[in-house]
Amino acid sequence: MTKRMNPRKTPKARKNMNKEMENILKHLRLWGLLERWDEIIAEARKKRSSPERLLKHVFESEYRTKSENARILRRKRAHIPEPLEIETYPFKRQPKLDRKKIMSLYDGLDYMEKKQNIILLGPTGCGKTGLATSFLLHAIDQGYRGYFTSFANLVAELYTSMADRSESKVIRKYVAYDCLVVDEVGYVEVEPAQVGLFFTLMQKRHKNKPTLLTSNLGFSDWSSFLKNKHLTAALIDRLTENSHVLHLKDCTTLRPKLDDQVKPEDSEPPDDAGSEPSDDAESE
Repeated sequence: MTKRMNPRKTPKARKNMNKEMENILKHLRLWGLLERWDEIIAEARKKRSSPERLLKHVFESEYRTKSENARILRRKRAHIPEPLEIETYPFKRQPKLDRKKIMSLYDGLDYMEKKQNIILLGPTGCGKTGLATSFLLHAIDQGYRGYFTSFANLVAELYTSMADRSESKVIRKYVAYDCLVVDEVGYVEVEPAQVGLFFTLMQKRHKNKPTLLTSNLGFSDWSSFLKNKHLTAALIDRLTENSHVLHLKDCTTLRPKLDDQVKPEDSEPPDDAGSEPSDDAESE
């Protein structure tokens, strides 16, 4: 992995570079070339590279540096709380999960090209968030812009935007992401205004940008927190019309049980254990 150079950091003196060339590279923001200038010149002289071959090597090296720096920056801007990769998901502990289908979606990236949603439904602790996160990271690594948010934070931000009438601006921000993860749908009850704004956002992303949602509730229970049967039906219709629904209802929790986490402490001796007998005890 190429280390990104900090443009504010003064580079060490280059043996084969004058000040004018250094300023040109800084102006063009060719930080990789600036960092490796002496190395590249020495390698070219050693191999007696032609001008064409040297230029090709320089441009390819700079391209790799910029691509890697851009990938790292996209990951950082996605605000992913825990970068869970697909390689770490314990499929062996979830034998009822359709691993072949999940990996086919993951490797093919068809859902990104076809603007399809992925909805993961299942009990708490079965790994829905981990799978959604791994899909998001994979899309980001392939050059897409993505973002991770919880349902609670999303509807709260949408609701707050009503105070200064910036709802359209907030919605445009979330519509712009190539891939959006909305985690834990249904963990909080929402006000009618929040439901309307969330529906508007999902409608604008519908068939334009893929959205990944996780929920511990089945679709039949969504009206319990959305509190609007007609809007709930319309929302589910939009989300499922062009989507992959992954049911994890038969999967088991991956979280350790509380009894397994708490280790029994050594029993403490009673307060009078090992103490000298009192005078009263001796007199009895």
